[in-house]
Amino acid sequence: MIQVNNVTVSFDGKKILDNLMLTIPLEGITLLSGPSGEGKTTLFRVLAGLLKPEKGWISLPGKPVLLFQEDRLFPGRTVLEQVEAVLPQGRQGEALRYLELVELSDSLDKRPRELSGGMARRTALARALAVEGDIYLLDEPFSGVDQERSLRILDRLRSLGKPILLTGHSPTLEGACNQIVTLVTSL
Repeated sequence: MIQVNNVTVSFDGKKILDNLMLTIPLEGITLLSGPSGEGKTTLFRVLAGLLKPEKGWISLPGKPVLLFQEDRLFPGRTVLEQVEAVLPQGRQGEALRYLELVELSDSLDKRPRELSGGMARRTALARALAVEGDIYLLDEPFSGVDQERSLRILDRLRSLGKPILLTGHSPTLEGACNQIVTLVTSL
């Protein structure tokens, strides 16, 4: 279980998370739902250890890997090189596995400027998955990706056998996840 206990985070005097209490199961795929601006991305940054809460604590067993909302692709590298860049020496041959998972095996030589928004997003997702953490925190992993493809990829993600937390706003996505945790921080 992931435990979030009385976590408070503020930016410029405005509380984004205010004494947040959550328990999230570490089974299957969990959708972290809620309106825009409710702190989902902030919570992911806290869970990933990139942001320290002002107060409260979290318990997260294992190593988290965060897929940022922004693709953050290396401008001069091909799709294949994007994924190879995060793999340890001697494991670069595994890049194709992750690119097949996100349906990009036919675009290996394309560079970021040649990719559609959905293709860039899937490249960033493949790169995050290649890091091989214990828990995946995927912030809007299917932004710009059509629903049918998103569902196929989500099904493949399930087969990885690791806990996945993701954000998204699609009703179709909600029906495909094992559980939904709704984050509502404001009144």
